[in-house]
Amino acid sequence: MNFAYAPNTPFEKKALHDINASIKSGSYTAVIGHTGSGKSTLLLHLNGLLKPTEGTVQVGDTLITSETKGKALRNVRRNVGIVFQFPEHQLFEETVEKDIMFGPLNFGIPEEEARARAHELIEMLGLPKEVAKKSPFELSGGQMRRVAIAGVLAFNPSVLILDEPTAGLDPQGRREIMELFERFHKEEGLTTVLVTHSMEDAARYAEHVIVMHEGHAVLDGPPEEVLTDAEQLAMYRLELPRSVRFQRDFERLVHHKLPKPALTEEQLAVMIAELAKEMGEPK
Repeated sequence: MNFAYAPNTPFEKKALHDINASIKSGSYTAVIGHTGSGKSTLLLHLNGLLKPTEGTVQVGDTLITSETKGKALRNVRRNVGIVFQFPEHQLFEETVEKDIMFGPLNFGIPEEEARARAHELIEMLGLPKEVAKKSPFELSGGQMRRVAIAGVLAFNPSVLILDEPTAGLDPQGRREIMELFERFHKEEGLTTVLVTHSMEDAARYAEHVIVMHEGHAVLDGPPEEVLTDAEQLAMYRLELPRSVRFQRDFERLVHHKLPKPALTEEQLAVMIAELAKEMGEPK
């Protein structure tokens, strides 16, 4: 699949080149790469906001080409929800309840069902019940972001696209939001695609990683392979996740190799504790 902005004009700019990748239904995929690598352009193809200039994109049973329009695209957008950077900027209704209901109503879900779903999500996202009748603009920044996320989840998408969803949050806020998406991914059986600069988030949450560089998908595979190859990552100006760097330093220090890559600090701590216990036991 290829994509160019303003094709067949003097302003044509090729953004995606010969992309050939697949995302398994029900999986959690991280798409990583530097700014300008093509990550966000790629994700916009997954719900038909952009269409390939050449080739095809298949989402479920729907095949998207440069000519696809109308009902086919509407069906894709009904099933693929996108949480953009700073999703709170997408809020616009006079109450939280109405804002969350907007998407479901737009896709033909009955009003009472949409209202029930809105209140269910308010509770699931850890917001006080009374916010339903408040203006979203009276809420704190963190609460506004949760309301915006609820608006995307409200029409029960089967695919959830996350475009740098924790931008601008402090470390605690980032962890809370990412854990929230992880919970929804598991409980709702979603196909989740995380577009991120964070090697740590890719390592912690994803089971499949795609690395983008200058419009090409240059690496594709499980995080245990993609995120532990320092030489390959360096070619695309990426570093190892923090836990893998710590592991390499530890292994050099103790002259002992741990049994597998540690993709999180928690995994590394467990393996070091097991090693310490093993080394402390009498022979």
